Formats: sequence, structure tokens, C-alpha cells
Amino acid sequence: MSEDLLQKVPVLRRGFRFQWEPAQDCHVLLYPEGMIKLNGSAGAILAEIDGVRSVAAIVAGLRERFPEAEGIETDILEFLEVARERFWIELR
Repeated sequence: MSEDLLQKVPVLRRGFRFQWEPAQDCHVLLYPEGMIKLNGSAGAILAEIDGVRSVAAIVAGLRERFPEAEGIETDILEFLEVARERFWIELR
């Protein structure tokens, strides 16, 4: 994966809010037109997005939290790319 991407800082796009939704028993991404239910992996990744830490720092933190997860860096980068394509996040 490109070093340039690893240095980018992901942020939620304006109008999106990430939160735990007890009624759904999962993390969700809320936006004006609706809600996206997230699986556990997506929730764990989006929970790390604070608008300050780079993609590399997020990957390192999740790798430390889930050392048994093989290929975690690739999974995180692929998810962030999908989130960017769906306009959930921006990479700055």
C-alpha cells in the first residue's frame, strides 16, 4: 500500500456521526438520510478515526489490539477505501 495513503488522516464526512446504537446492538453510522449498521470490524476501525491520527497510526493501534488477526493491515486499508468511495470518510 502506498506510503502516501498511510500518512493520510481519515475523518468522518460532514453530516455523518458514528455511535453505538443499543437498539441495533451494534455501532452505526448516522447521516441525514438514514443509518448504516456496521459489523464488528467496521465499528472497530471507525472507532479509531478521530481526525488526528494517520492511517498508519490507526493500523498500528488495531494491530496491537488484535495481534491474532492475520492480514489486518490489508483489511483496514480495504475498508477505508470502501468507506471513502461511499463518501463516509475523507482522507486529508
